[in-house]
Amino acid sequence: MTSPIGVAGMDLDDERWAQFSGGYRVPYDPRKALRSLELDEDVEAAWQELATELYHQGDVGEASYAAVPHLVRIHEQRGVADWNTYALLAMIEEARQIGENPVLPADLRESYDQAWRRLVQVGLKELDAAEEPLLVSCIIAVIAMGKSQFNLGRFAVLFDEDERKRLFDEAIWSCLTGTLPGSIYAPATTG
Repeated sequence: MTSPIGVAGMDLDDERWAQFSGGYRVPYDPRKALRSLELDEDVEAAWQELATELYHQGDVGEASYAAVPHLVRIHEQRGVADWNTYALLAMIEEARQIGENPVLPADLRESYDQAWRRLVQVGLKELDAAEEPLLVSCIIAVIAMGKSQFNLGRFAVLFDEDERKRLFDEAIWSCLTGTLPGSIYAPATTG
């Protein structure tokens, strides 16, 4: 694998971690869970905590943004194609762009953006060997969002294959019957 990202994000010893809010809009310090992931200790519990605290029903906070570079660095260091990283980062980015969430602080922007670019690169490599549907969907979501195909990424991360098929079938039926506004398949009207 290529070398890890150059910018690891905000130093884990920085006192601001304790002041940042998470998805519940209350202070949340993710450093303990991040260290558990990094040390490969109690990984499932760490992911459960991070997924619950950094993202809650479309809400994220400064802690969510600050954790992104570390999650990418840890993902790459672990060398495990873990759907959790891709899913959580896609959900954080979705919330950042469409929710009523705090603005990404200026001093976190460079490391956040660099982490996203790096995860797209890693995802492109990991997609080749990925077989598990959830992992494939989450990697595709991150790649799509990272390549400015935001809604395609949302579609990949928010819906499983059965849901995507149902939505696609409904959209095709609407196109064929002319009930979808602006459809290229809408029957021509005579006037």
